[in-house]
This record gives sequence, structure tokens and C-alpha cells, in this order.
Amino acid sequence: QVQLVESGGGLVQPGGSLRLSCTASGSIASIFFMGWYRQAPGKQRDLVAVMPSGGTTHYADSVKGRFTISGDNAKNTVYLQMNSLKPEDTAVYYCHMKIATIISGATFDYWGQGTQVTVSS
Repeated sequence: QVQLVESGGGLVQPGGSLRLSCTASGSIASIFFMGWYRQAPGKQRDLVAVMPSGGTTHYADSVKGRFTISGDNAKNTVYLQMNSLKPEDTAVYYCHMKIATIISGATFDYWGQGTQVTVSS
């Protein structure tokens, strides 16, 4: 069994910063993909930033230059540093990992529980 636990959301003023964290635990053999998505009220879940293992990091156009995704494989953790936050960044943020488990060796998609980010004055 694998679980992803997120932290770091909250209320911040426009122009402020937040750092989200997501740590995977359980029967983990390898992590092939780390990413962040967000979902605003009444809208679909959209990609924010993704970091394939050995691949090229990709950002949504709306966050380029403001957000940075990074990972610590030793800690099974992915981070999202968010700077110069805008009200339109308000959403529930979800982390996503593709993980091969020790027991089966198969790769599955796992999602965090979501953390609310609210940007408001």
C-alpha cells in the first residue's frame, strides 16, 4: 500500500509565496513521475508542473517563471515552490506520482488528498 500526504497549503496575500510538499510512503520500489495539478471550484483538474524521472520538467504557461517543481528521491518527496502568487492561483492542489510497488513490481498512479491554496487580500 502506498500513500501520498500533502502539506503546505494555506491563505496568502497576492504577491506572496507558499511551498507545498508531498511525501510518498509504503511499499515503494521506484518513483517514475512526480507532478502537481490543481482544481479550482467548478473547473476541471489542470496540470501545474510535472517532472518525469529522467525527463524534462514541464510547467503550465500560467505558472512559468513563478512556480518551481523539485524532488528529493531519497525522501520520496516532491515540492512546489510558488512565488508571486495571484488570486487566480486559488485552487485545491494535488500531487501525483507514478510508483512501482515492491510487492507487485507493477506501476500505479497515486494522488495526494489535496491541499487548499487561497490567494486573497
